[in-house]
Amino acid sequence: MPLLRRLLLLFLVALLVPSAAMAQPRGPLVLAAASLQEVLNEAADAWAAQRHPRPVIAFAASSALARQIEAGAPADLFIPADAEWMDHVAARKLLRSSSRATVASNRLVLVAPSGSAIRLRIERNFTLARALGTGRLAMADPDSVPAGKYGKAALSNLGVWPAVQPRVARAENVRAALALVERGAAPLGIVYATDARASRLVRVVGTFPTSSHPPITYPVAVLRKATSPDAEAFRRFLLSRTGKAIFARRGFAMR
Repeated sequence: MPLLRRLLLLFLVALLVPSAAMAQPRGPLVLAAASLQEVLNEAADAWAAQRHPRPVIAFAASSALARQIEAGAPADLFIPADAEWMDHVAARKLLRSSSRATVASNRLVLVAPSGSAIRLRIERNFTLARALGTGRLAMADPDSVPAGKYGKAALSNLGVWPAVQPRVARAENVRAALALVERGAAPLGIVYATDARASRLVRVVGTFPTSSHPPITYPVAVLRKATSPDAEAFRRFLLSRTGKAIFARRGFAMR
């Protein structure tokens, strides 16, 4: 009988453990631009250190995330790398009323592999196509991904887009473009300043004038179908003095 009782107790514990795990509160599910990987992971760790469930963060191109939200993907917060994709989601009434705010901004830079000897001065009609040699220019997709759209705008305003357009290596997001330069698969690439700062394998050749492209901003909002009880609280944390200090340490500009 004692053995039978022990086996019965073990069976009951096995049944109860999954139920207890399911009862544990979960952190908010955040859909965020690929360029936010380091800063949002640091913010999530800081939030968890305050005894909150750690947010679960999915990183991808803002365009892909917006389409996932539109298709009904369950999530609590959306943080794209431009206002247009947040507008796209807002127009479909998928944001919680009055939760939208801007958390940070960024700069656009031209990068090369760290051992590259390329030198360029970014100005009107600068010799970008010649500097590429037989290689290609790594960019996030300029037709849909924010970093690519900013890059296309900058190159167009500087008068060099027609010459380099056929030479563009289109990447699914800005980190994929960065990886092409890190591996030496592309001699030059356009990424955010914070992406370049996060990599030891590239160096900044030059920074694009802010007047050459629309302002690079990161809006944040709670999604209308959010279910996490911490969704709004984590949004407020990102916008707080502590949250903004984390963004500043990672090289983002604060608004």
